[in-house]
Amino acid sequence: MAKDTISILDGSTFLVSDLRGDIEASPDQPHGFFYRDTRFLSRWHLTANGSPLDVLSTDETQYFASKHFLVPPTGTVNENPTVSIHRNRTIGDGFHEDVSVLNHDAKPIELELRLDADADFADLFEVKDALEKKGERSTRVEEDTLVLGYRRGDFVRETRIRCSKPADVDEHGFTLRVSVGPHDEWNTCIFVQPVTDQGPLAIKHRHGDEEAHPNIGMSLEQFLESAPQLETDWDPLHHVYERSLIDLAALRFTSELFPEQALPAAGLPWFMTVFGRDSLITSFQALPFVPELAETTLRVLAARQSKEDDPFRDAEPGKILHEIRFGELTHFDERPHSPYFGTADATPLFLILLDEFERWTGDSALVRELEPNARAALEWIDKWGDRDGDGYVEYERRNTETGLANQCWKDSWDSIRFADGTIARGPIATCEIQGYVYDAKVRAARLARDVWGDVELAERLESEAEALKRRFNEDFWIEERGFYALALDGEKQRVDSLTSNVGHLLWSGIVPEDRAERLAEHLVGDALFSGWGVRTMADGEAGYNPIRYHNGTVWPHDNSLIAHGLARYGFRDEAARISLATLEAATFFRYRLPEVFAGYRRTRTSFPVEYPTASSPQAWATGTPLLILRVLLGLEPDGDDLNVNPHLPDKIGSIELGGIPGRWGRVEASTAVKEAIA
Repeated sequence: MAKDTISILDGSTFLVSDLRGDIEASPDQPHGFFYRDTRFLSRWHLTANGSPLDVLSTDETQYFASKHFLVPPTGTVNENPTVSIHRNRTIGDGFHEDVSVLNHDAKPIELELRLDADADFADLFEVKDALEKKGERSTRVEEDTLVLGYRRGDFVRETRIRCSKPADVDEHGFTLRVSVGPHDEWNTCIFVQPVTDQGPLAIKHRHGDEEAHPNIGMSLEQFLESAPQLETDWDPLHHVYERSLIDLAALRFTSELFPEQALPAAGLPWFMTVFGRDSLITSFQALPFVPELAETTLRVLAARQSKEDDPFRDAEPGKILHEIRFGELTHFDERPHSPYFGTADATPLFLILLDEFERWTGDSALVRELEPNARAALEWIDKWGDRDGDGYVEYERRNTETGLANQCWKDSWDSIRFADGTIARGPIATCEIQGYVYDAKVRAARLARDVWGDVELAERLESEAEALKRRFNEDFWIEERGFYALALDGEKQRVDSLTSNVGHLLWSGIVPEDRAERLAEHLVGDALFSGWGVRTMADGEAGYNPIRYHNGTVWPHDNSLIAHGLARYGFRDEAARISLATLEAATFFRYRLPEVFAGYRRTRTSFPVEYPTASSPQAWATGTPLLILRVLLGLEPDGDDLNVNPHLPDKIGSIELGGIPGRWGRVEASTAVKEAIA
C-alpha cells in the first residue's frame, strides 16, 4: 500500500482512503469502500466552506477503525487554526463515520460541511482499469437517505447513506450547516449501508463505538489471549510477534460454508478472499500458534474441491481451488473465479497441511472425515496434474483469455525465465511443485497407514515418492552450477536460472543429503541473499531485477519456508541468519512484514526498500514470524510430545514461548531447556 493511503478491514469488507479519509477513486488511485469484491463508494469527499481539509495526523486505531485529525486551511503557516475536524470511522459489513467539529476559540463559529458521495460499483477486477460498466447506475433521495444504485440483469447493488443530524440531501451528497459555541463541539454520525441480493447489511458500529464486533465467535482480545505468550531478550521480536498475531486476527474471515469458523484471507486490499495456496501456507506457518485456522482452511477447501472438468475455470476433479470471487464479472462468467482453479500447487499443499495438522493436534477425526478429499487430491496429481505422463506435475492454462499463465506461487506472467532472460514456454513443471508432490505423497502414506488403515495405499505412495525423488534428481539437477533448475519447459529443457525456489526443495525433503550443502551455500551467498533475505532470483541472472515482482525481490514467506528447510537438513546457522535478517527487516515496516520488498543489497540501502504495490497486511507475510519462531526454537512434534531444539542468533538472546497448543495439551518452550515443559 502507498504511504499516502490508509486501509481498514473486517472480513470481506475493507476501505482504502487517503490520509484525510477521502475517497477519490481512479485507475491510479484505486481507493474505495468494498464489500465482497464490489466497490460501494468510489467518492467520499469532505470539505469545510468549500475547501479540502489539511491533515494533522491519521492512524489505524484498530484493524477495523481509523481516526483522522484535520483542520480547515488557513492560507498561511503563520495563523493557528481555531477549528479542528475529526473523522472517526469503523467498518464491519457496513461503514460508520463520526464527524466532530471542535471550536477552540472564545467566539462562536459557523461553517458549512459538504460531503460528496458516489459509487461506481466497480468489480474488484475493474478498479485499476477505466472500464465502461454494462449495467445502469441510478441515484435517488429517500427523505434523509441518499441511495446510489446499480443494476445489470439479476445483479443488483445499492449504497444507502444517511446522517444523524439534519442535512440538505441531494443526488451528489449532503450539506450540513454547523454552528458551534465557544470551546464547544458538534457531532454527527454518518451511516453507509451496502445492499446486496441478500438485502441490506447490518451496520455493526454506532457513535463512539471502538469495540470490535467480529462476524466470527472469537474477538481480537480472545484471539490474542489464546495464542502462546512470548518472552524474549530482544524487544523487536516481541513487537513483530504481537503485530503478526494482530494482523492474523484482522485477516480472519468466514466462509458461508462454515459461518462460525475463521480462515485467513490472502491480504489487504485486493485479496480479501479464499486463496488456496496462500491460506494453506499461512495455516501451516501458524499451526503451532493458532491451529484452528488450519482446520477451517482444510474444511473450506475440501468443500470447494473440484468435482468436474471445466476448462474455463482450469478445473479438474480433485483439484484444490486457487481463488474465489463474488463480484459482477464472476457473476456473469466474464471471469472464471466462481471459483477459479488455476494453481498446480494448492492440491499437494492441501495434503501437506492435512498431515501436519494431525501431527500437531492429534485430530485423526478430521483426517478420516477428509479422506475422500485427500484421495481425490492424490488422483488429481497423477491423472490431471501430470499432463503428459512424464511423472511431473505441469501446468498450462486451458482458459487462454482470463486464466493465469503461470500457476505456481510465482504467478506473474514473466516469472519463469532461463538464465539468459528468455521466458519459458509451457507446459511448465516448476521444481518446487515436484517437491510439494513428493512431500504430499510421503505424508499421505503416513496417514493411509496410521489413520485410514490402508497399508496397500501407503506402500504404493511411498514407492511413488521414492521414484519421483530419484527421477527429479536426475532431470532437474544442473551439476555444473550446483543447483536445481527452476523448471522444465514444454520441450523438457531445464530452465537454468538460480532462484529461491531451490529453498522450497529443502522444505519438502526431496533433496539428497549430499546435495543440500551446495544449496545452503547458494541460499546465503551474495547472489541470492540480499542481507535482508533471500531474493526470488539471483543477482547475475539476466532476468534479475530487484524491483520486479518475482524476479529479484524478497518475499518474507519464501524466506520462512527456506529457513525451515535449511533447519530440516541441519543447517541451523544459515536458517538463523535468514530468520534474523527477515525479523530485522520487519522493524523498518513498523514491525509488519509486507508481502514483498525490493531485493537491493543491504550494504547499498541500509534499510529494506518498499515495493510500491505490496499488500500489507498480507497473510503469509503475517505468518512468517510464527514459522521463524518455530525454526529458532526447533519445535517439532514427536508422537504425543513436542521436541524443542533451540538455535538462535546471539542478537536475539533468549526466548520463552508459553502455552504452545497441540496433542500434548499446552506446553512451554524455552532456549534454556531443550524439552517442552507442561
